[in-house]
Amino acid sequence: MHFTTYGRGSTMYRTNESYELIFQGIPDSLRNELWLIFSGAIHDKAANPNIYHKLVQQSSLVKTYHDSTNDEIERDLYRALPDQKAFQNESGISALRRLLRAYACHNTDVGYCQAMNIIGGVLLLYMNEEDAFWTLAALCERLLPDYYNTKVVGALIDQGVFNDYCHDYLPDLYDKLKHLGVATCISLSWFLTLFICVMPFDSALYVMDIFFYDGIKVLFQLALTILKENEER
Repeated sequence: MHFTTYGRGSTMYRTNESYELIFQGIPDSLRNELWLIFSGAIHDKAANPNIYHKLVQQSSLVKTYHDSTNDEIERDLYRALPDQKAFQNESGISALRRLLRAYACHNTDVGYCQAMNIIGGVLLLYMNEEDAFWTLAALCERLLPDYYNTKVVGALIDQGVFNDYCHDYLPDLYDKLKHLGVATCISLSWFLTLFICVMPFDSALYVMDIFFYDGIKVLFQLALTILKENEER
């Protein structure tokens, strides 16, 4: 209905129909298109034609600076999404390798960080390599800035913010977690992996749909809801 009324392009109106589409879950057939639009990666791709393929070639030739990065990537390739058939064969693993190496070559300040293998793997399940590359870049550089570097500074800052939310909205649980010494770290992996590793895969995809549409507030809202629902356990 939305596309019939407004057409398709590099942007998308925020309408009641678009909200309904997102919150019902994006159909698999539309994820490539909509994730690319919502993340803003569609504009990066248009402004940098053929860059991905050049980076793939470049990353395969670099042997010195990227040796340690490539070693990290190799160690994590088979850990990304082992239950997904796409990554139980060399074709899927090779695509993920190309994606992660190309991004490390593209953004040497970030290089590679654990959790990028998981995010990249999910992107490749629904997007072609070039689109997945630009979406990963948008996520690392704009949507979750400074999350995926050696010190995960951005993620740690947001954990501090989340800690304050827990103190304000879930004071009893906050006191329990603080007493156990886990108040500031319990949700770090949730944010870094967009909940992919901590909930059923279909549910995590739904989280990604909404995250690309509405931004990081979705992660805070969901994390608070999870803690609230389990507060009495």
